[in-house]
Amino acid sequence: MGIDASNQIILASGKAPGVGGEHVLRKISMLSSHEAHTIQLPPDTKVVKDICILPGGSALFASLGRRLSLFSMTTNSVVLECNLPLPAWSCSAHDSDSHRIYAGLQDGRVLVFDTRQHSRPLHSMAGLSKHLVHTLHSVTDNSGSRKVLSASAIGPCMWDADGNQSSPKLLLEDDNQRVCFSLACAPPSSDLLVASYRPKADYSSGDAAAPSQAYLSQTPTQSGAGKLGQHTVIRRTGNASFAEGSTCHSNVSEVRMCKSAIVPCGNDEHLFAYGDESHRGVLTWRLPSLGVHSGLIPHRQPILDLRYAGSRAGGGYLGCLSDDKLQVYRVDR
Repeated sequence: MGIDASNQIILASGKAPGVGGEHVLRKISMLSSHEAHTIQLPPDTKVVKDICILPGGSALFASLGRRLSLFSMTTNSVVLECNLPLPAWSCSAHDSDSHRIYAGLQDGRVLVFDTRQHSRPLHSMAGLSKHLVHTLHSVTDNSGSRKVLSASAIGPCMWDADGNQSSPKLLLEDDNQRVCFSLACAPPSSDLLVASYRPKADYSSGDAAAPSQAYLSQTPTQSGAGKLGQHTVIRRTGNASFAEGSTCHSNVSEVRMCKSAIVPCGNDEHLFAYGDESHRGVLTWRLPSLGVHSGLIPHRQPILDLRYAGSRAGGGYLGCLSDDKLQVYRVDR
């Protein structure tokens, strides 16, 4: 899902009803939940894995059909498609330069495109592993330079947005006992992050396991109970250095790469939000201590996506999505 806070519109991806239903977008007005439009996507788009709202009334989405697509909120149609060599799992763009867009691929690469000349990528940047890039955030460092934060199974990385680095920088030391499946930040700042982990699967083939297998947990659990995972604060300690901070635990999915969010809530305070697998609702913790704050109304099904979007008018919206329910909370600052 993606939230356009300025225009109070939500985009949610899903499948049309019926056997073999096509993948569609649903455009929902927050002013009237009854005003929902189902939008057919181009053939072979397949599953939409990430949605990023851009300034000026458009949205970017990445799909398993090897597409990075630009969607117009005005015409309710795809107006640009970048063909990719592999399925895309994440996407992002800088607010200050909406022409520059990014796709995180299944093989660990990040591709950079310019929407004005999109026939081929400006840069193809190789990752530190072949694990799929499940999260991308466009940020700045403390000198104001544009950067891209990514996350894959090995953990969060920082990339030069213009492709001037030979490889990204891993923010924390690689830990062979855990798998990173989510990364939250509050763009454009990259000073405060929260990475989410679950225990690494134990395969006899060791590091030769396929990238997709790295997201499976080590042992089975009761249906719906999830696996005990951890959320770790990462604080900037210098222009290019980061350190691990407080940690808390919650029940996480054994297979899904669920989203998380950092929510500004006034007086320079922030909350961390995540959809707990056992609670089947959003839990929040205070940052940077990760002290428990509150739990929101649970769903009947696990939370599949979670997004925060700030409004230029002040405040913002926290949205969470499950198979049968969409909830949106207004956040006042």
